[in-house]
Amino acid sequence: MLSIDDDHVQVDIGFKSEGLVPAWEFMEEDGTLIVKVGDIVDVLIENAEDHEGRIVLSKEKADRLKIWDEISDAYDGDEAVEGQIIARVKGGLSVDIGVKAFLPGSQVDLRPVRHLEGLISQRMQFKIIKFNKRRGNIVLSRRALLETERRKLREETLGTLAAGQIVDGVIKNITDYGAFIDLGGIDGLLHITDMSWGRINHPSELFNIGDEIKVKVLKFDPETERVSLGLKQIQPDPWRDAAMRYPIGVRVKGKCVSLTDYGAFVELEPGIEGLVHVSEMSWTKRIKHPSKVVSVGDEIEAVVLDVDENNRKISLGMKQIEPNPWSVIEEKYPVGTRVTGQVRNITNFGVFVGLEEGIDGLVH
Repeated sequence: MLSIDDDHVQVDIGFKSEGLVPAWEFMEEDGTLIVKVGDIVDVLIENAEDHEGRIVLSKEKADRLKIWDEISDAYDGDEAVEGQIIARVKGGLSVDIGVKAFLPGSQVDLRPVRHLEGLISQRMQFKIIKFNKRRGNIVLSRRALLETERRKLREETLGTLAAGQIVDGVIKNITDYGAFIDLGGIDGLLHITDMSWGRINHPSELFNIGDEIKVKVLKFDPETERVSLGLKQIQPDPWRDAAMRYPIGVRVKGKCVSLTDYGAFVELEPGIEGLVHVSEMSWTKRIKHPSKVVSVGDEIEAVVLDVDENNRKISLGMKQIEPNPWSVIEEKYPVGTRVTGQVRNITNFGVFVGLEEGIDGLVH
């Protein structure tokens, strides 16, 4: 480069006369020159001479031809190219890799991407899957690169995976029965029963797609490539020493989490539930169904009646919170005491008279 003025850059290309390149071709967007006298630059001869006998050159067209050559070499060598996503177009995205190229929506990722607009302005690596220089047609794929990376990861993961390992993964999909975890090229199933020691209605209560997670490999079959995973297995088992934490006779509080015909299940802590049998709900009332006494979500106070750590069972009683009225009946109603009550029932052998709530006397 020989000289620079406001309009042109004079370049020595080894001909009898120098060549001129418009100065704006060497400027940044803010007008700053990116070259100086003495620099070596690539230019393209546009015209042998202008009316003043000087050779007309173009740096911009030289750069464009150079880019096309680099893209052609990358295509022939099956190499990746870097580019910036610049716009949403019909069927996909427009990408600037030095020239405009097309990225089909199906080639953006391994899974369908709903909102392609969110990728605009991002720089990524792509593989050229179609190239026609004469027509100026370039089609890219990011998915092809991701598939290649995934295959490599899969081989590495399969070579090291074993039951008992603690591994890192990413939530890939969530179903009613569990979550699929990407372990690095291979997916494992974290079943809902292995997510928590506590009660879970749906995996979405704990996870979202894309969450990073540590899990334990429970089973791995190299032939079928099936992997069973566990999360609760890397957490302390709440039933260990449960008998010490919940000794018989101690009062406890918990939330009713489920009702059955025979009783109510009460969560004492995550993973520990006790059963209040329907017969342990009242000293005096004959309760046909637990729903007559409690509802799911109610806070319940009860007494521990029995603990079976091996079978993971705790028996609870609600009626034991109050004194047994039958245990003091002789003190309240000694023989000879006159009492007044309402007739509750009449049978062939006598009349039942109510003395208080749940306690009747028989007049034979």
